[in-house]
Formats: sequence, structure tokens, C-alpha cells
Amino acid sequence: MKQFFKIFIIFLVITSCDEKKSNIIVSSTSELTDALSKAVKGDNIVLKNGTYKDVNIKFVGEGTEDAPITLSAETAGEVFIEGESSLELSGNYLQVSGLFFRNGHSPKKNVIAFRTSPKDVANHSSVTNCVILDFNNLERDKDNLWVQFYGKHNELSNCYLAGKTNGGPTVRVDLKGNQSIRNYHKIVNNHFGPRPRKGGARGETIQLGSSFTSMSPSNTTIANNLFEECNGEVEIISSKTNFNIIKNNVFYKSEGSVVTRHGNYVSVDGNYFIGDGENENYGGIRIINTGHWVTNNLFYKIKGKNFRSPIAIMNGIPKSPLNRYNQVTDVVVAYNTFVDSDSPFQFGVGTNIAQAAVLPKSEIRSARPLRTEVVNNIIYNSEGDANPIIEHDKADGVTFKSNVIDNNGVAIENDKGLLVKDLTVTDIGSNLVVPVNGFSDVEPYNGFDFDVITEDLLGKSRKNNNQIGAILSDENINLNLLDKTKYGADWFSNEVEAKEATTHTVASASELIEKLNAAESGDIIDLKAGNYQLTNSLVVDKTITIQSSEEVTLIYNGAANSAAFLLQPYGKLLVKNIKLKGANTQHAFATLKQNMSNHFGLEVVDSEISNFNYALKVYKQAFSEEITFTNTTISNCENGLELSEETNDRGDYNTEYLTVDNCTFNNVKQNVIDYYRGGYDESTIGGNLLVQNSTFTNCGASEKNRILLNTRGIINVSIKDNVFQNNKVKLIALLWGAKNNSHSNNTISNSGIIKTEENLKQTLMY
Repeated sequence: MKQFFKIFIIFLVITSCDEKKSNIIVSSTSELTDALSKAVKGDNIVLKNGTYKDVNIKFVGEGTEDAPITLSAETAGEVFIEGESSLELSGNYLQVSGLFFRNGHSPKKNVIAFRTSPKDVANHSSVTNCVILDFNNLERDKDNLWVQFYGKHNELSNCYLAGKTNGGPTVRVDLKGNQSIRNYHKIVNNHFGPRPRKGGARGETIQLGSSFTSMSPSNTTIANNLFEECNGEVEIISSKTNFNIIKNNVFYKSEGSVVTRHGNYVSVDGNYFIGDGENENYGGIRIINTGHWVTNNLFYKIKGKNFRSPIAIMNGIPKSPLNRYNQVTDVVVAYNTFVDSDSPFQFGVGTNIAQAAVLPKSEIRSARPLRTEVVNNIIYNSEGDANPIIEHDKADGVTFKSNVIDNNGVAIENDKGLLVKDLTVTDIGSNLVVPVNGFSDVEPYNGFDFDVITEDLLGKSRKNNNQIGAILSDENINLNLLDKTKYGADWFSNEVEAKEATTHTVASASELIEKLNAAESGDIIDLKAGNYQLTNSLVVDKTITIQSSEEVTLIYNGAANSAAFLLQPYGKLLVKNIKLKGANTQHAFATLKQNMSNHFGLEVVDSEISNFNYALKVYKQAFSEEITFTNTTISNCENGLELSEETNDRGDYNTEYLTVDNCTFNNVKQNVIDYYRGGYDESTIGGNLLVQNSTFTNCGASEKNRILLNTRGIINVSIKDNVFQNNKVKLIALLWGAKNNSHSNNTISNSGIIKTEENLKQTLMY
């Protein structure tokens, strides 16, 4: 008996020691490495507040469910990971919290990876309450990931991630190897802040798997996240594996869609898609492949078109390879509500039968949806929509039942049995109004397995009082979906208090340089009348306005091929009422030749640009969301606006929107406007060129291809209300008729023609 009690006491002591958490304080990279190498279950390694630069953290350990190994900040948000840094985890029950990745980039293919080698992965591990902000590679073409999942049962939670500008998804789940299949990862309660437009493909916020693991089960859950202005590309979430759950997320003013790109049996349930009623890029859900259930979602003022329409059901490719488009079959779209959203149901999206002459047979999307049920949905339009249902190809494999519309009295051309009702809307908070009654007499369609739809959008039971639409009743609803404190790191806010701009008045070139260097982002530099002689570039690395209300000429005599205005990362420049004159060998505006790790911006208004080699030179891997020239004259330049160095055939281009409005081009010898996108993938749908109310005279004399305005590969082009006279070219423009290229009301004399080819041959990206 005594021996028994001795053993029992020893057991209690050992158990007590196991459960006691050991805090290990470290304050340097070497101390951190040493602590990690010795960590045992229950240890809590605490990084003291401060900055850790060029640190590659390799966190390997074996914790347990009851006694994980943790790596945490002394104070969440006060431990800064900067420079060339990364974090890798492998083992079991590891936890990381409170770190802030900023002012740098990863030297690896990922910033955070749940593995340390192809065979050594993490399981039951988490990264929580962390921030990754603008942690971009120096070159836009150098793709990487910010968080890469491997292993099983791992979690990214309560984090804030924003500002990714280089290629590659922000977060990706990888399924290579049995150790990462059926992973049951969780991506929950995060705030995915603004991801700027990338200018091409490879800009997803979350990607689940890849084409070549698309037949594997992932079982990943993406839930309760806020996606705010996630505009990287047309796909916000790209699901490429099976059995994923996308639930209770808020997609707010995000230019893209949730896309079941590859893989099958995805549940997209109870999400909010919120637009502004104007932007035609805010999207919903795009459906490809088999067995998906799209239920209980609310679409509010979503105006996306075609690929970005509220519900886009695509045509597939017969016998499609894994990386293309499989036919939609056995899909359910039920109990969704649409408020002031254009053409909510679009079928046969992506059909390209008309392009059969220029595409391989293996690329023709002719397989229409089969055995698909679109039922129990509600559409409310405060202004009528004549086309709530669009058939790009016949929807003869789709069942429509028990769908209701209030179309404000506007007749519907293709109603597919929509039931017309007079509905009223109810305020449910978050500036949302929705119809929740007025259709109780409509019997919900009861399809196979519909008993699994047990709740509505708000979690109320459908068992005893079911009705169509996403919301069962308006009782006690007061949502606060955009309360950002509910998502992301509890110590970080992306709300920035508006700063009143300071105006700096200058009267000399030296003052201009001094004030530009000292100004804060958002400030205004106002130039007094006179000539300003400049021999070095004016560096623009912040948001700045340079303007005058008087007669001002900037005369640039810098080195050949240098720029009067050198546009660097974060540099957004507005020039207003300035004359800019060169010495024929320099550039008026140009980006860095390399290391454009973040976007720039340029707007030129009421100005004159003359005697430069290039009016604008944008180098490879530089990107601006918008470039605008308004009421501006460009004359006696060798080259005009040149944005044509993205020749990698990966679908990249240098600006999302290039606008030329009410401008004059005179004696610009070549590259008058040269805006190029190399590589074609139909699911990426930029850039955008608008040329209107402008005059082109004596331009293009040295243009080798004899085309005045070069727009090769650009998807949206509008050339209208311009005057072209005495331009020594064969073509003013060669437009792509199958895409959104158009011209109208142009006056042309001695300048060639505008030619449209319906199907331009393009280099496919895949």
C-alpha cells in the first residue's frame, strides 16, 4: 500500500509539472533560436517588445492538446518582424500570437508556412492575433504567399492581412502529400483588408488547393471573416478542392467573387455580399464543377457583370482537363436573397463557341449546366431590371421553382417562371434593407436532401416555419456586420483618421525640392509664377499634389533617360496647371526600373508636356491602379504614354485604368499610347482604356507597326469622340471585337482606319 501511495504522489508531481506553463523570455534572434530548439510541451516562449530584423523563425516542437508550445509577443502588436524574415512551423500543437510583419518581405516562397520541409508539417497548430501588412517582394513578378497551409487541423484566426501587391494568393491551402489531405483547416475571424488591384491573374485572397490536387478532399472551413476591398483579381476565394465550407463571411466592396474554380461539393452558406450599387466589379459567386450548395446568402447592391455577376453559372469544356472548366452538374442554389443586384442569375457564363476559329477545340466551353436547381430565391429591385435572368447559353438543364421577384413594375423578358410580388423591405442594420415577408403563400420547393438546410442566414431554424429567401423573419434583427472590432487582431485597426492637407507655397526650384522632401502624404505644393530649372529628378514616394494657379514652367535638364518626376512605391502624384519642358532625351514621368514593391499613381490635369523622349515611361513590374491625363497637351515628344513591358505572357499589365480625356497629342513620333497585356486567360478581365474628346495630329511617324494606339490584349477599350488628323499610320487602332473593345463618333482624316477583329489570336496563359 505504501508503495502504491509513493507511485501515486510521483504521478501527481509529474502531472503537475507537465501542466505548469513555463515562460521563457527572449530578446534576440539567437536567444529565440536557442529557446525554440529546447522547447517542450507547455513552454511559452515570449518575444520581448522590439524590432527583429532579418529573422527566419523555424518553430519545431511537440506540444499536446492540453499543453501546447506557444510563441507569443510580450505585448501583442509590439513585436515587429521586419527585413527579410519568415516563420515556419512543424510538429504538433504549436501556437503563435501577437506578431506584426511589416517593412520587409520574405526571402522564401511564403511569409508563414505550416511546414519546415516537404515532409515535416504542422498539425493542430495556429497563428492568431497577428498582422501582415504590405510585406511585399520587391518585384511584382516574384510570386509568393503570405500564409501557406500544410498538414492537418491548422488554424489562421483573428489576424489582419492587407496590402499584398505582388503575385500569388494571400493565403493558400496546399494538399500535396497524404499528410495534407482531409486537412480540416480553419480560416476564421480574420480581417482581410484591402488588397489592391494586381493587374493580371494570381491575385486571389484565398486559394484552396490547385488544379492538380482538385480531386482531393480538403474539408477546409472559411468562416466569420471580413473581406474588405479585396480587389486583387476576379477571384477573391478560389476553391480548387472538395468538401470546403465557406460560411458567414462578409464580402464588402470587393472586386471579385467566391469561385468554385475546381473541385466539388463546396458549401457556400450564409454569406453577405455588399456593394455600393455603382461599381460593376463587385461580384458574388461563380460556379463551376459538381455538387455545390449555395444557400442562405444575401447579395446587396451587387452590380458585377458576367464573371462577377451575383450568381454566375458557367459553361464547361467537354472532357475538360483538370486545369480548365468542368461542366456544372448537380448544383443547388436555394434560399438566397438579392436586393438591387443586377441580373442575379446568369447561365452559360464564359461560353465561347463563337471563338472556335481561333481557339483550340479543347478550349471551347460548350457544356451547359445539368441537373442544377435554382429554387426558393427572392429578388427585390427598387428600380426594375428587365433581365434578372440572362442566358449566355441555354439553361435547359436548370430547374427554376418557387422564385419570387418584386421588379417595381418593369416587364421581364425571360422570367423562367419567376413569381411577381409586391414586397416591402425592412431595415436589418449595417445599412441593409431586405424583404422578409410578403411571400408566405409561396410553397418552398423541397428538393432531394433539402432537409439539410436547417437554418436561415441568421441561424434561425427552418423546421417549423420555413419560407423562401435567406431570412425567415424581421424580428429583433440589428446587424453590425462592418464593426471591424469583430474581426482580425484585437490590437490593430485599419481606420485612419482623415488628415487635413497642408499647402506649401514655393517660389523657387530649391524650395520645391525642399518642400517636396519635407511634405507629408496628402500635402499640396503650390507653385508661384515663374520658370523652375531642375537638374535632378523630383522623387515622388507619397501622395502629393503639385499645382499652380499662375503661369509656371518646370524646365528639366537632367541626365538622359532620367525622369523629371520619378514615381516610386507609394508615390501618387497629381499635377495640375503646370508646363513641363524637357531637353528631348529625358522622361517627363517614369517609374523605377526595378523594386516597385508597391503601387504608384498619376493624374495630370490642365498641363503641357513637351520635348521629352517619353511623356510617360512605365517599366516592367510597375503598377498603378489609375493613370489619368485630362485637358493636357503632349507635344514634340519621341514617345507618348508607354506601358508595354509586361511581355511575360502571364496576363499582367501596368495599370488597371488608363484614361485620356480632352487631351491634345501633337508630333509624338511613336508609342503615342502603348498599353499592352501579354497572355490571355478569360477569367481575368482588365485592363481598361478610355480615350475620348482628344485630338491626335502629326503623330506616329516612327511607329514600326504603323498602329497609332496600341492596345494589344487589353480587355476594355473605348475610343470615342476624338479627332485624328494627318497621322502617318496604317491603323489608328486594332480592336478586339469579342471583348469589350469599341469605337464611336471619331473624326478621321489622313490617319488610316480603326479596325476591329472579332477574334484576335492571343497567347494562352496555361
